[in-house]
Parts: sequence; structure tokens; C-alpha cells
Amino acid sequence: MKLKHICEVCGREEILTPEEAYKAGWDYPPKMGMFGVVSQRTCPQCPINKTVWWKLTVEHKDLSALSDDDKATIERILHEPESILVDT
Repeated sequence: MKLKHICEVCGREEILTPEEAYKAGWDYPPKMGMFGVVSQRTCPQCPINKTVWWKLTVEHKDLSALSDDDKATIERILHEPESILVDT
């Protein structure tokens, strides 16, 4: 199964299988975390401290303090894996 992997920090996008993504260093379900649960969605080059998860759990930001991009990331995560499926 191929999925669209989208780094929430830099915006990088790659279409990979979960195994390919894991081997390449992506932090992405199902190998890292769970679908539908807010956690980091990052490429191999980006840090966790710029993610929505970090803002919510470490910085304790309220949803109202998040950017529109952050809110869109949450929506995408909550609707995974459907929101990142790729037609092959």
C-alpha cells in the first residue's frame, strides 16, 4: 500500500509504502505511531519540536492558538489513512 507522506514541518511530500518510509527515516504511521492519533508527521530532516504534537503537548498551546496550517494537519491526521491514500 502506497501512502502520501507529508512532512508537517517543511511540506516535503513523498509517495512511499510504510516500510519504505520507515527505512528512509520518516516518522509516520503505521511504523511510527498510529493513524488518527496526533503525533509527529516528519521527514528525516525535520525536528519534532516544530510539529503540531509538540505545540499541543510540550508548549501546551490551545487549539485556538494554532495556525490554519496546524489545524489542517490535525484534520488530515484525524482522517488517516483515508486522507493520505494514493491511487496506484
